[in-house]
Amino acid sequence: MVTAIVGANWGDEGKGKITDMLGQESDIIVRFQGGSNAGHTIINDYGKFALHLLPSGVFYDHTTCIIGNGVALNIPYLVKELADIVAKNVPKPRILVSDRAQILMPYHIKFDEYEEERLGKASFGSTKSGIAPFYSDKYAKIGFQVSELFADEKTIREKIARICVQKNVILEHLYRKPKLDEEELYRTLMEYKEMVEPYVCDTSAYLRQAIADGKNILLEGQLGTLKDPDFGIYPMVTSSSTLAAYGAIGAGIPPYEIKRIVTVVKAYSSAVGAGEFVSEIFGEEADELRRRGGDSGEFGATTGRPRRMGWFDAVASRYGCKLQGATDVALTVLDVLGYLDELPICVGYEIDGKVTRDFPTTAGLAKAKPVYEKLPGWKTDIRGIKKYEDLPENCRKYIEFIEKELEVPITMVSNGPNRNDIIYR
Repeated sequence: MVTAIVGANWGDEGKGKITDMLGQESDIIVRFQGGSNAGHTIINDYGKFALHLLPSGVFYDHTTCIIGNGVALNIPYLVKELADIVAKNVPKPRILVSDRAQILMPYHIKFDEYEEERLGKASFGSTKSGIAPFYSDKYAKIGFQVSELFADEKTIREKIARICVQKNVILEHLYRKPKLDEEELYRTLMEYKEMVEPYVCDTSAYLRQAIADGKNILLEGQLGTLKDPDFGIYPMVTSSSTLAAYGAIGAGIPPYEIKRIVTVVKAYSSAVGAGEFVSEIFGEEADELRRRGGDSGEFGATTGRPRRMGWFDAVASRYGCKLQGATDVALTVLDVLGYLDELPICVGYEIDGKVTRDFPTTAGLAKAKPVYEKLPGWKTDIRGIKKYEDLPENCRKYIEFIEKELEVPITMVSNGPNRNDIIYR
């Protein structure tokens, strides 16, 4: 069976932990989109890890981990990340890389940096990982697919020359930066070929056979619904689809094979980067939640930037679950909220004097004011609790209120950062 694990919100929902946890019962874990621009934090028996390209199932010796064709493949980063976890006594995982994945090049990172520099105060808050330039090139058909590394030298050099003509005009006349060197690019690609060759295969064919054999497969998404380029807070979004529907494309399997979509929802709101954020809070209130949040404070796993904080947004979360096609929800970081006397939940947006429960486009979001309903807090530590009925009554009421708002069953509640800090409902 194929299960997708995706985020409902802005990312940072705790998908890595849920993937790591469900990986115990999985044979294959697939990263199907995005790149090294966002991290999944995992705490397990081996220690604490922030994975960026590796799927979150790499800690099991019975799994195969796949980098799908939809991923922005930073080859040196992948090799380094693999070496880093092995250096921390994690058994070397079995990794397969799609021969149709496209390669994130060093100049993609440079172009990302140059554009943010050019935009100044109007910048997108990019992680400067090269993601937007990478996907731009992919869809402009001037990217390098992994399979092209194994073409003859003449073909590779001809493509490099074509790319340099275009890139160097932009570098010289828009950014006023050094031009690309064709010979250096060829050497880089040959180094990448040597690095990635042991892992390359037709992963789509591999997965089709695995499905026929009845294997359990997890599709792991990056970021969340509100960062999707079509349905998110455009233009402050990422450059690949963050939806479970894209999992079929990014992994190379038929869409009807995805039977379960676990959508991860945070018990409060947080976001890294710019963009509309209706339930955002500020000052000491935000600082306190940020300090207590996550596994060791709410800071970006990739950038280290302080995350923007907010109360639970039922409007955005319900929208996120609907767009993902959630079959069930994993509610995370609930334990963080035990210090609060009361818990505000954003149940509607007031726009131009009218209250709506529907998530609008960005123009509407810019005018939206949160409409809150407040629930009493439980004022106690819930870590270590394993049974739902053992949770404080007000804690259960908070979960059940959220469940009603989401219109999707909450089947898992995370009440701590470790793999086993989970309550099944």
